[in-house]
Amino acid sequence: MINVGDKLPDFKLTDHKGNVVDSKSLAGKGIIFGFHPLAYTGVCEKQMKQLEENYDYFKNLGYEVFGVSIDTSFSKNSWAKQIDINNVKMLADFWPHGGFAIKLGIFRGNEGFSERACLIINKQGIVKWTKIYDIPELPSIDEIKEQAKKATL
Repeated sequence: MINVGDKLPDFKLTDHKGNVVDSKSLAGKGIIFGFHPLAYTGVCEKQMKQLEENYDYFKNLGYEVFGVSIDTSFSKNSWAKQIDINNVKMLADFWPHGGFAIKLGIFRGNEGFSERACLIINKQGIVKWTKIYDIPELPSIDEIKEQAKKATL
């Protein structure tokens, strides 16, 4: 698994609106990745909604905020509309299947999806915080906010 102090590996994914998002376009920006196993599931919905509800907080600290799963960009777009996600970019780690999660060491190969995880990356592209959660566990938004603030200091 990727560790604190590691450099974020290069990646190229499509967001829920069909835009390409890659490591080069995010150079010099802080990043929060909220990995969730699958769209259209209860805990994943709550996880994405709490990122959306706190989007301005993270943006004011200088972070781009992403929800990431193995679903297609079309599925992510439909789901984002359904659950009223307007600011958080929903990234599709669809093809190669789970490729980004595999690079990060958080892909559950026997199940075909990523761990539920949060990663905070600083403006230099260095991992400042990671946490893997049990699949049924909702990540603590207060903990994520605290860690994001610490990573900007």
